Amino acid sequence: MMHIPDGFVNVGTAAVTYVGAAGAVAYSVRRTNQELHERQVPLMGVMAAFIFAAQMINFTVVGGTSGHLLGGALAAILLGPWVGTLVIASVLVVQALLFQDGGLLALGANTLNMAVVGVWCGYGLYVLLRRVVVGRSSLWVAGFASAWASVVVAAALAAVELAISGMAPLGVVLPAMVGVHALIGIGEGLITTGVLAFLAATRRDLLALRSADAGGAR
Repeated sequence: MMHIPDGFVNVGTAAVTYVGAAGAVAYSVRRTNQELHERQVPLMGVMAAFIFAAQMINFTVVGGTSGHLLGGALAAILLGPWVGTLVIASVLVVQALLFQDGGLLALGANTLNMAVVGVWCGYGLYVLLRRVVVGRSSLWVAGFASAWASVVVAAALAAVELAISGMAPLGVVLPAMVGVHALIGIGEGLITTGVLAFLAATRRDLLALRSADAGGAR
């Protein structure tokens, strides 16, 4: 349950997460206006459409549990963390309004978890690993690890919010959420790596858009 529905977070938690998410999105808008390159504008729309469509496809994990692509790390790798936040936030808003995937009261929590913390943590790990891991495997290792981490971190934060809201004790909900999403994160990592491999073979110029932050495309 990565998308928290209405009724699962109390009013206080919803209010705090709305404020945090709104502040992070506003900051991302300002940074995007300062840093967005012309070549990134069409890719931003394509990325939002791809992630929205990909999230409709579920894959079985274990015991009847299923997962789907979140796409936060992939968006950040290709477009940077600020644009990545805006892309995922826009997808979450559309999902909540049109498909009731996550509630409106919980939209702040879902945005904070997936569009802010997940994206920023995933991108930070990606940049770190691209600088530390040498050789041709750098892109694949960094892509997989950052995608996996973005899912697990977002799930852990969602578990904390559910515990604060009194839905379940932290000692119960945290291992359950992290355990399931650690498996879902493997699927996220494989999909992300697959997309990066495809782009490396066909449109390596798109990978170079953020190469300065990642220590150069290798």
